Amino acid sequence: MVCLIAGWALDQRKGWLILPATPWYAPRVALSSALVLLGLAVIGYCAWQFKAAQTHIEPWRATTSIVTAGPYRFSRNPIYLAMTLVISGIGITVDGIWVIAMLAPTLLVMHYGVIAREERYLEAKFGKVYLDYKRSVRRWI
Repeated sequence: MVCLIAGWALDQRKGWLILPATPWYAPRVALSSALVLLGLAVIGYCAWQFKAAQTHIEPWRATTSIVTAGPYRFSRNPIYLAMTLVISGIGITVDGIWVIAMLAPTLLVMHYGVIAREERYLEAKFGKVYLDYKRSVRRWI
């Protein structure tokens, strides 16, 4: 959220357009809407998967099981990928290059500040079960 707001603020000061200005914005609206809706749908589906597994979706709460169904068959971090889609869609909506550019620090913070810590926790808690899952499913895509 901090990077999204920072990108928006930078765009207000010195914005460059991602897409050429045209009187017809339907393609931009369609693309940005699709990205945001897809991202929100994936987040919702992942939340449903966590509820079905009877574990917490909040990363600061104790995990009771490893979710491996749904999008978690293809990525160990589909919620973070979905958040990237939402931020990209917002960036396209506001036509802000800085919002898109701020994805880089956002992804770095996610990777080193959140995902690495989560993986250490899951390895310590679930051991071989998590290591096997980690070997069979990619971190991102």
